[in-house]
Amino acid sequence: MSLIDQLFGRPLASHEEGMQRVGVGMGIPLLGLDALASAAYGPEAALTLLIPLGAQGVAAIGPLSAVIIGLLLLVYLSYRQTIDAYPTGGGSYTVARENLGTYAGLLAAAALLLDYVLVVAVGISAGIGALVSAVPSLQPFTLPLCLGTLALITIINLRGVRESGLAFMVPTYLFIGCLFVVLVIGLGKVLLSGGQPSPVVTPPALPPATATMSFWLLLHAFSSGCTAMTGVEAVSNGVTAFRAPTTRNARRTLTAIIAILALLLAGIAYLAQVYGIGATAPGQSGYESVLSQLIGVIVGKGPFYGVCIAAILAVLALSANTSFADFPRLCRIIAHDDFLPHAFASRGRRLVFSAGILVLAALAGLLLIIFGGITDRLIPLFAVGAFLAFTLSQAGMVAHWRKIGGRAATRNLLVNGVGAAATAVTLVVVLVEKYRAGAWLTLTIIPLLLVIFLKVQQHYTRVRTETACLRPLDLTDLQPPLVVVPVRRWDLLTHKALRFALKLSSEVYAVQVGVPEQTDDLRAHWEAFVAQPVRQAGLLPPTLVTLESPYRQLFSPLLTYIEELKRQHPGHQIAVIIPELVEHRWYHYLLHNQRAEVLKALLLLRGGPRIVVINVPWYLHA
Repeated sequence: MSLIDQLFGRPLASHEEGMQRVGVGMGIPLLGLDALASAAYGPEAALTLLIPLGAQGVAAIGPLSAVIIGLLLLVYLSYRQTIDAYPTGGGSYTVARENLGTYAGLLAAAALLLDYVLVVAVGISAGIGALVSAVPSLQPFTLPLCLGTLALITIINLRGVRESGLAFMVPTYLFIGCLFVVLVIGLGKVLLSGGQPSPVVTPPALPPATATMSFWLLLHAFSSGCTAMTGVEAVSNGVTAFRAPTTRNARRTLTAIIAILALLLAGIAYLAQVYGIGATAPGQSGYESVLSQLIGVIVGKGPFYGVCIAAILAVLALSANTSFADFPRLCRIIAHDDFLPHAFASRGRRLVFSAGILVLAALAGLLLIIFGGITDRLIPLFAVGAFLAFTLSQAGMVAHWRKIGGRAATRNLLVNGVGAAATAVTLVVVLVEKYRAGAWLTLTIIPLLLVIFLKVQQHYTRVRTETACLRPLDLTDLQPPLVVVPVRRWDLLTHKALRFALKLSSEVYAVQVGVPEQTDDLRAHWEAFVAQPVRQAGLLPPTLVTLESPYRQLFSPLLTYIEELKRQHPGHQIAVIIPELVEHRWYHYLLHNQRAEVLKALLLLRGGPRIVVINVPWYLHA
């Protein structure tokens, strides 16, 4: 088995695609990791902004979380309807494009793609941040750890959809199980103590209030807490990843993800209030995550604490997998509509869309490098794309139900209308609150992506227009081409190339560019080795053309000669046959100068429509 097969698995045939589809149990870790992991950093993001309020800030997290959960349920109802109405996937892009027009669809696509890249960067940085919180000595290695985790997730996803789902099942369900155990124990202690439980480990003292509560500050905290809603659109985008019955499995998976997330958010917010747990300043000494504090006060910091922290760390770091499942699928749909390069629509050796996976890894890696792998620096860029996609999706569903009509459609239209209004208001809040902190960058990138989409589509339209042929095959003027064979010396490559050239045409020009001290002069042997055998076969011998090159240029004299042939023979095609050495080992190519490849590239770029380039390979034995 080759190294590639060991690393990525054996190639899969197209008929094996059905075996790569997943059910509900595997769909939760495959498409729900991002949403579930946001329970670890969404409440903390809100509490971090409430630090200036001291104890008042902790008291505010409950009402804020209730609003976020209400908004989450509205989005859930919308995407559940989207799965039924659009079972081929695409989520917000498909809904907006079909109901609101192409530009609205592309706006949703740009928002989603950007959000997926940020999900990878934020998820990995949050996971490594949790590790650094537990092991402070690792802080200098934050960025290398982030990039290493990114590489691991990329390799797992290149192995296939089913493999990535299997790989993440254990950490996902361990994370869910650990947090529910902690929450149940915490709620039990609250009930048994009459609402005054004693912490096993005393949490850090809340700082004194340095600001007064204001509507503006609460909005600021709400906008950060809304990061807990990112990732909920993943199932509607990846419906085609599920096995039959596809839509039912997708709906059940979405329901399970939303129910788990809502319970986690509610439980964390309530117990944080009861135990007086607030956020600590990120990136500073003494930092401890909210979940670490919560687990410590409820069950202590024994072995179970270690298991919980390991599960949280793993899920945070691996939550990027949701984007790796959805980003390539969304790119495929956009590429199918000609707004992205068609390479994104091609499946790789393991039936995954490899181009999308690799591009996502590269973009997320670049973000991690730019921001040093620090979650707090990336959060301000987050959520804008998600809420823009939410709003466009729900507005698109409103238009969808208006087209269908009927009593059921009216009820659904009302749900989506309320959801669209709520997410639109949230989007405005997030934009206003996060603009100076970095959301302006999101507002810059999304229009840039729109321009890229339109330029790609214009290119494909132009290509189709220029290459369209609506007439029968033209069989006039089928005279053989002039054939040019660049040669260096008399060897087996030249021998094979000339034999092939004589099969194509009776007018063959063997062109040797004379570079002093680098070229064997063919003129002395041409008559005996080429001209005489060709005449004996009853054919017209090739013409040997020797071009002097006093400045040691190889390509310029040859290209000039070909241009001269084009001028002398305006009605002829010119076939340039390039002899090329094919090595058995890839690293042997480092020992050669690759002149054949360079010449082929120059001819393709500068030759024009009358030039035909033909490679004649000579294979070296192993």
